[in-house]
Amino acid sequence: MEQAMIGKFISACRKEKGLTQMQLAEKLNITNRAVSKWETGVSHS
Repeated sequence: MEQAMIGKFISACRKEKGLTQMQLAEKLNITNRAVSKWETGVSHS
């Protein structure tokens, strides 16, 4: 799956659950910056 498509999927799922990037990050025990990078396709990992 292309990085941009993955980011859109993560964003759509997060919004469907009514979560902010910060809330999702807390649930995954990661930073909200990581979530933002995933959603924008900046992360390469």
